[in-house]
Formats: sequence, structure tokens, C-alpha cells
Amino acid sequence: MLGAVRQHGRAHGYQVRGDLEYWGAHEWSNAKPGSIYHALKQMAKQGLLREHETAPSTAGGPPRTEYEITEAGTEEYFRLLREALTSYDQKTDVKSAAIGFMVDLPRAQAVSLLRERIRGIEEWRSAVTGHYVPEDGPEQLGHIGEIMNLWIHTADAEAAWTRGLIARIERGAYTFAGEGEPFVGVLADGEENPYATGERHPGDAH
Repeated sequence: MLGAVRQHGRAHGYQVRGDLEYWGAHEWSNAKPGSIYHALKQMAKQGLLREHETAPSTAGGPPRTEYEITEAGTEEYFRLLREALTSYDQKTDVKSAAIGFMVDLPRAQAVSLLRERIRGIEEWRSAVTGHYVPEDGPEQLGHIGEIMNLWIHTADAEAAWTRGLIARIERGAYTFAGEGEPFVGVLADGEENPYATGERHPGDAH
């Protein structure tokens, strides 16, 4: 959400919700409509976002709160981004968000963080194989061995995918910080969201 607000400069909850849905975040994260508005208010209380009250709409609707990322919010955003690119776990949400915003970093830093991620995967895999020998098959531990078998396959796939991503970045793919205008995948004002999750209500906008 910090990244979504940062991309707009200033954004209201309806825009942030639309962007997250456009990115498919409702499929891979806990960013549900109600939680989005609540989180924006909480981050404003924590000093990560600054609130701006806008004028009532010409249609007579209530004022809408817009949010702008603060210096503290920017620091927290980049801390979370760097941490998410390096850490390895079984969760998809943090990893997906990190890949979506990795171009906010310099290219060399993104590569370095992804290499650190591979080291973490390899260390984690070594810890598992200290108790489980993949070559002996999952049956060595009964059906519980299937869990470790899944972990090993997932770790290997994650490492292979990350190496592929690093190779694409090193070949010049994508536009990273300091290289020019990056790709920004946000909805333009008035653009219909093809991935919207359901009916909108007037109260959703603020």
C-alpha cells in the first residue's frame, strides 16, 4: 500500500484499492477492501502517510481523504522492499509485492538482494536436508516425508526462478531507478478496472 500511494504522489483509498485489484493483490494477499481503508488510516497515525482532506465533490458527496507518503513512510517502504527481496519463506504475498516494486531500486542493488535471496534459499535447503535425504525419497519418513519433499521441490523451483530473474535483469530487462521513466502499472483516472472484485459502494471512496 505504501508503494501504491508513492506511485500516485497523492492517492485516496478508492485509487489504492483499484490499483491493488488491478495487480491481482486480492488473489495473493490479505489486501481486502475493508482492510485497505483501515490500513491507510493506521499508517497515517503511525506517521508513514500524511492525510489531506479534499473538497466535497461537485455531485455533493462528502470530502475524500487523500494520502501522501512521508519521509518516514518512504524509509519504511524501502526497508520492507529490501527485506522482502532477500527473505525466503513459503508465502506468496510479500514476494509478489517485492517483485512488483523492485524497479524502485537501482538495478545493481536489486540483483545483489536477489543473490542474497538465493543464498538464503540454499541455506534453508541445507537445513532441511540435514534431516531428510531427497535421493532416498519421501517414504523414509512416512507420509510426513511428503512435506519435506514439497519443501525441497519448492526451494529448488524458487532458486531456479530467481536465477532466471537475475539473468533477465542483468541482460537489461525493465527500467530501474535512475534509468529513466519506469513502467507504472496503475489505472488512469476513469479507466475501468477489468479485475475489480465486485460492486462498488459510495462509501468505498473515502
